[in-house]
Amino acid sequence: MSETTPAAHLPVLLTEAVAALAIKPGGLYVDATFGRGGHSRAILERLGPIEQGGRLIALDRDPTAIAAGAAIADPRFTLVHAAFSRLDEVLAALNISLVDGILLDIGVSSPQLDDPARGMSFRFDAPLDMRMDTTQGETAADFLARAEQHQLEEVIREYGEERFAHALAKALVAARSGQRISSTGQLAALVAAVVRTREPGQHPATRTFQALRIHVNRELEELSLTLPQALGRLRPGGTAGRQPGGRLAVISFHSLEDRIVKNFMRDAAHPPQPPKGVPVRAADLPAPTLRLVGKPIRASAAEIAANPRARSAVLRVAEKI
Repeated sequence: MSETTPAAHLPVLLTEAVAALAIKPGGLYVDATFGRGGHSRAILERLGPIEQGGRLIALDRDPTAIAAGAAIADPRFTLVHAAFSRLDEVLAALNISLVDGILLDIGVSSPQLDDPARGMSFRFDAPLDMRMDTTQGETAADFLARAEQHQLEEVIREYGEERFAHALAKALVAARSGQRISSTGQLAALVAAVVRTREPGQHPATRTFQALRIHVNRELEELSLTLPQALGRLRPGGTAGRQPGGRLAVISFHSLEDRIVKNFMRDAAHPPQPPKGVPVRAADLPAPTLRLVGKPIRASAAEIAANPRARSAVLRVAEKI
């Protein structure tokens, strides 16, 4: 996600993402990644009064984000402590069947990166936690202590796209035999000793820290579980396009996430067809369930200058048919 510090709320692609939802005053929307509420506040500004039916449901699995959301005292707003992969469960509990738009701002938030206690950054020497939801689950230190070498190698290669994955996994196993790897400083130093070359301006531990964070929080699995739920909860469009359908807007920050989003939207918009020459009635062909809206949107040069973390952001938008 997007804020540069806990005090400076700079949601990435704020204007573009909110515009992509095509907000109706009496619509029902979901901000599935509340963070510090930048997108949610912008959505609430565009909703009509509660008498018109305007409502926003927000989710976040980070307890600090939930605490920050207490500052929004608005009868149209409901904030739930839950991972976005529980979207169906949350909406069912609120007796909501269909919504007019869903926003996903994927990945780690700047307050999480900038809080040393979260253990997500090599810029601070802190306990090696990395969990987005600090109330449950295995920490990065716990994973490093128990994982076999081949598991470590797979995680670092697949989620960090790190070409030194084998050497790093071997070094991690050797290091933990003498002492538990329990701090970000320990891990960063170990990685720096193994990864001798790196892209200019990038810390040697960047890819390894990303890989462990993605694994600990099951980020790609969560996204893959959520997208079909989001599609199922969007309000379908009216016949002949007279009534627009619900919008799905997803902001991703690295290629692994964006690939999942791109493939999901593409497959829903262009379902597989039978081989050429196979006799199939048109009525029996799989129908598309999404319509792609525009091209992928990236942050402007001005936004990147104000918030460098926006550099890799990609916004993809689709509408339920």
